[in-house]
Amino acid sequence: MERDDALAGLDPEQREVAEAVRGPVCVLAGAGTGKTRAITHRIAHAVRSGVVEPQSVLAVTFTTRAAGELKQRLRALGASGVQARTFHAAALRQLTYFWPRVIGGDAPRVVQSKLPLLVEAARLARRSPERGELRDVAAEIEWAKVTQTPPEEYVALAAKAGRTPPIAASEVAHLYEAYETLRRERHLVDFETILELTAAVMTEHQEVAAEIRRQYRYFVVDEYQDVNPLQKLLLDTWLGGRDDICVVGDPNQTIYSFSGATPRYLTNFAVEHPSAAVIKLVRDYRSTPQVVGLANGVLAKARTPHRLELVAQRPDGPSPVFAECDDEPAEAALVAMRAKELIAQGVPTREIAVLFRVNAQSELYEQAFGQAGVPYVLRGAERFFERPEVRQAVVLLRGAARSANDAEPLVRTVHDILAGIGLTPEAPGGGTARERWESLKALADLAEDIAAEGGDLPRFVAELERRATEQHAPPVDGVTLASLHAAKGLEWDAVFLAGLTEGMLPIVYAETPEQVEEERRLLYVGVTRAREHLHLSWALARSPGGRKARRPSRFLDGLTGGATAAGSPARTAGRERRAGKPRVAVPISCRVCGKTLTAAAEQKLGRCATCPADYDQELLERLKLWRTKAAKDAKVPTYVVFTDVTLQALAERVPTTEEDLLAIAGVGRVKLERYGQAVLDICRGGEVT
Repeated sequence: MERDDALAGLDPEQREVAEAVRGPVCVLAGAGTGKTRAITHRIAHAVRSGVVEPQSVLAVTFTTRAAGELKQRLRALGASGVQARTFHAAALRQLTYFWPRVIGGDAPRVVQSKLPLLVEAARLARRSPERGELRDVAAEIEWAKVTQTPPEEYVALAAKAGRTPPIAASEVAHLYEAYETLRRERHLVDFETILELTAAVMTEHQEVAAEIRRQYRYFVVDEYQDVNPLQKLLLDTWLGGRDDICVVGDPNQTIYSFSGATPRYLTNFAVEHPSAAVIKLVRDYRSTPQVVGLANGVLAKARTPHRLELVAQRPDGPSPVFAECDDEPAEAALVAMRAKELIAQGVPTREIAVLFRVNAQSELYEQAFGQAGVPYVLRGAERFFERPEVRQAVVLLRGAARSANDAEPLVRTVHDILAGIGLTPEAPGGGTARERWESLKALADLAEDIAAEGGDLPRFVAELERRATEQHAPPVDGVTLASLHAAKGLEWDAVFLAGLTEGMLPIVYAETPEQVEEERRLLYVGVTRAREHLHLSWALARSPGGRKARRPSRFLDGLTGGATAAGSPARTAGRERRAGKPRVAVPISCRVCGKTLTAAAEQKLGRCATCPADYDQELLERLKLWRTKAAKDAKVPTYVVFTDVTLQALAERVPTTEEDLLAIAGVGRVKLERYGQAVLDICRGGEVT
C-alpha cells in the first residue's frame, strides 16, 4: 500500500482527521458522518507513514462489536497489529498479566452479573427486596462505582445527584457494602473493579506503569461522550501525562447520563488540552436530506453550545410521515401495516425497525406484527410474554381462572393478583422496577378492556394465551423491535418511531432540564437511525373508546407542518396528520399548582395526586350508592358505570351543567346520555333513586 492510499476517498474533514497523526485531537462527529472511516484511516496513515508502530496503538471502544469492526477495517487498510479493545477487555488483559508479579497468586475471577452476590447479600442481611429491585440496586452500585462513590457516601451523593433508587438509599448503601465485602472475600472482580484495580496497580507500581506506557504510546477513544469518571481515571493513568490521544464523539448522542457517563470530557477536551486540534464532521452520508432536516429540527431548541448541524450528502428521499392515531392498538396496527407495505415495495424486513421509549411498549407491536404476518426480532429485551413478571402473572391468573367465581369482577381479581407481584397504584421512578411495573400495568389495562366487553377471568386468560401463541414470530430476518437506547449505533432503511407522547418522550420521570434535554437527544438518536423512510406516530388515548387527552411530544413542536401524510387506510387505524395542518391537543394542568398533568388518573381528577383535595365526602358516598344501583340495574360491574377516580373528580368539581360533566375525564357523550341527568340531580342535592 502506498502512503496516500490511507487518505484515498476521504472528504476534506475526514482527510483532516487522518492527517492529524499526532495528538491531542478531538473529533466532533455527527451521526452518519463516517467517524469510524476517519479514525481507521488516521491510524492506518500514521502506521504507514512511520509515525507509530502498530503494536503501540490502543484503540478503545465501548462494545466488542465496535472493536471487531475497527480491527477488520484496519486489517483491510494494512494496519494489522493495532490493538482495538473495550475499556474492560484492555484493562483485564493488563491486570491478569501483572497480577502474579505484583500481587501474587492467581488473578481474581470476573463476575458477569452482580445479581447472585446481591441476592446472597440481601439474604445475609435479612432483607428481602424483589429480584427486580435488586437489578435496580445493581445499577445503582454500578453508578456509584463509576463515579467513585464509596458505600458510606452513597446516601449523600445519590441525593445530590438526584438519583431515585428503587429502595431507600440507606438500604442501597447497606447492600452495596455487603456486596463489596462478599466480592472481596471470594476473590472476585466486577467490570468496574477491573478498571479501578488496573489504575491502582499502575499508580502503586511504577514499573508496571512504565511497561504499559512503553507498550502503548498512541491512543484513540471512540464514543468519548459516553466516558464515565472511572474510565477517564484509567485513561489518564494510561497516558501518564502524555497527550498523544485522539477522542471521537458526538455530544448530541449523550444518552447514558443515568449510568454515570458525562459528555463534559468531550466538550471540555480543548480546555484540558489547549493545543488540541478540534475537527468537526458534519457531512451526513447515512440519511436523506429529509431525515437530516428533521434531525436538525429536533435539536434546534436544544440547550447545548456544542450542537452539530448535519449536512445531508444523499439524494432526496420521501418526507417523514407523522401519524396521529386514536389509540395505542390503532397506532400499532398502522405501523405494522405501513411496514408490510414497505416490504411489498422491496424494503428487506431486516432493514426496518420500530423504536420505542421503554421495553414494555413492545407488547402491542409484537401482537400487531404477529397478526399482520410480518416476522419480527425483539432486540435488547425479552419478548413480552417471555418476561419473568409476565410469565409469573400468567401462571397465577391461569390458576385463579380454574376456580374463578363468576361473581368476582374481572378487573378487581386481576388487580389483586398483580398487586401481589409488584403492581402498585403509582409507578416507580425508573429502571428495571419501572419496566416490570409497565409490563404488569399492560396486563391490568388489557383486563379492563376485556371486562368492558363483558369478559370474565377465563376469557381473559384465554386471550393472554392466544396472544402469546401468535407472537412467536420467526427469530431471523424480521423487522427489529427495540428501545431507543438499544438502537444506539445501529441504522436501518426504514424506521418507525412510536409512542411519541408527553409522559413517554420525555418520560414522565424526566424532571430536571438536564433530564429533559437527554430525552430530546434520545429522539435525535432515533431519527438519525433512518436512512430513507421515517415514520413518527403517537396515540391520543390508551385504548379504543378512551378519552383522547394525550398530546404529542413537545420535541415535535413546529416540526410536523412540512411532513407528508398518506391517507388513513382505515378508520380504526387512526388519523394521519396532514401537511401544514397540525392538530395540537391542549395540555391539562393541575387546578391547584398549575403543573402539566400526564398520568391518566391525575388528568381525570384535574390535579396532581399529591396536591390537596377538596370535596364533599357525603356527596361522594351518595354518588357511590347511586353507582352501585345503576350497575346492578344494568348488570355490569360498577367500574363500567364510572371508575372510583371519576366519581372522586365529580365530587371535587360538583358539575351543574352537561358542559361541566363533559369536561371531566371519563365522562363521554355515551355516558352523558346514559347517566348525565342522574349525576347532575345528585350533584344539585337530589336524592339517590
